[in-house]
Amino acid sequence: MFDFTTNQWAIIGLVLILGWLLGLFTMAGGRKWKSGYLVERNRRIELEKQQATYEDRLAAHQAQADRLAILEKERAAQDARIAELERHRTTTAAPVAPVTAATAGSIAAAASGQRDDLSLIFGIGRGGEQRLNDLGIYRYKDILALSAADEADLEARLGMERGEIAEERWREQADLLARGKTDEHARLFA
Repeated sequence: MFDFTTNQWAIIGLVLILGWLLGLFTMAGGRKWKSGYLVERNRRIELEKQQATYEDRLAAHQAQADRLAILEKERAAQDARIAELERHRTTTAAPVAPVTAATAGSIAAAASGQRDDLSLIFGIGRGGEQRLNDLGIYRYKDILALSAADEADLEARLGMERGEIAEERWREQADLLARGKTDEHARLFA
């Protein structure tokens, strides 16, 4: 076999004993380290899962908050529009006149050909026709004969905004209807 001296055998023995002791120490500490590592790894995995769920919840809440902000802006805009329309309604709304002898007379006048059906003009309607009749406007030619000053005065009396008669093209409509072009009127203004 090998030729070793006693000193060499003693050194080999000491190295084996030291290796064995080192193995015992590292094995005992290794188990503690490994079990600690596994505990920390499992804890980290659990925390990452919780973080992911919290981030998902946060994103959902943020989206909901954004949607609520948009809805609040829309609601504020709608409230402002409602307030504007109510202000406009109170300034332009005229009381509806009850059916009187004058109304009956205007119906009879329309039937006998003494006045035109002004309600066919879009923007006037039945209530507007009655108010125009009350102001002395019965025929299409009366609308065609309005000057700019008369038009402004009529708008003020009817509670309309300035320029609304021109914007709704009453003169053009009255001209078509006076010439009997009801189909063309309906096609252009319907």
